[in-house]
Amino acid sequence: LLINILIALAALAMGIFVSTFANSEFQMIQFIPIVAIPQVFFSGIIPLENIADWVSVIGYLFPLRYAGDALTNIMIKSQGFEFIWFDIGILFVFIFVFTVLNIVGLKRYRKV
Repeated sequence: LLINILIALAALAMGIFVSTFANSEFQMIQFIPIVAIPQVFFSGIIPLENIADWVSVIGYLFPLRYAGDALTNIMIKSQGFEFIWFDIGILFVFIFVFTVLNIVGLKRYRKV
């Protein structure tokens, strides 16, 4: 449950951050595949060990990769918290970074 909440918060923060670059709703809808499809491919659906090293590095730039690793360790490998604390920590870092970027990026919409 914790991992699902963290990935939802990370995805929400990332989505709001990406929306700061869009000028309209239509443009934001065009951004969705650019962000979502690479996350799905690099999250572990395709084993990253079977692709080139320089391509596999891209997978570590997305929060879905860490959530997938944590869920795999819990559900399939039956491992405990000591094996997923790093992934949970990285998800917290993603949430923090995207929240800070949102605060900075959305300043242009604020009226003081």
